[in-house]
Amino acid sequence: MYSPTLQTKWGFLLTDTQAQQFAALEVLYPEWNAKINLISRKDIDHLVEHHILHSLAIAKLIRFEPGTTILDVGTGGGFPGIPLAILFPECHFTLIDGIGKKVMVAADIAQRIGLTNVECLHERAEEEKRQFDFVVSRAVMPLPDLVKLVRKNVHHKYKNALPNGLIVLKGGNLDAEIRPFAKVAEVTEISSFAHQPTTDSATDVFASEWYKEKRIIYLPI
Repeated sequence: MYSPTLQTKWGFLLTDTQAQQFAALEVLYPEWNAKINLISRKDIDHLVEHHILHSLAIAKLIRFEPGTTILDVGTGGGFPGIPLAILFPECHFTLIDGIGKKVMVAADIAQRIGLTNVECLHERAEEEKRQFDFVVSRAVMPLPDLVKLVRKNVHHKYKNALPNGLIVLKGGNLDAEIRPFAKVAEVTEISSFAHQPTTDSATDVFASEWYKEKRIIYLPI
């Protein structure tokens, strides 16, 4: 039986294929960003820390089981969907955004790195009627507004350690947004992952100053 060679990167255990796909993102996003302003010119220099690893912080909260379906709302150029799709090749990711040129970039990058578990669609959340195990998003809109839009997209039968729901990456003061869901929402400081043991002695990738006000909100639906 074939057993892929594994290596550790950023504290994640990866196959050679996954490591090559992540390395390709570091080339393809700057290439596209020179044509379409997906990421600010200043921020593109911090692509790994501010975008790829920020997306992968979700994988520190939950390891999606094979067969899990995930909807990425407001994906932009493919965050957090594409990094997560690389990490979880046995899950299926649907990436949607209302801006067509951004979806075009996400689709092109997914195709060029050989992702077969990603579907990229030019549509708004209101238009997506299918149901998924989880909805993920990265600072697209206030939480109450997002919940109203995607509640219809989460089905109730679950297979993961966490019940199905919404997982959002957010920063800043979130008190007002979370207040309506205070009894059920779980808020995790991304910087707390820096103290977790990793599979090697690499520098803690979530220990930088940039993550100090970055959080993951999990809301079961």
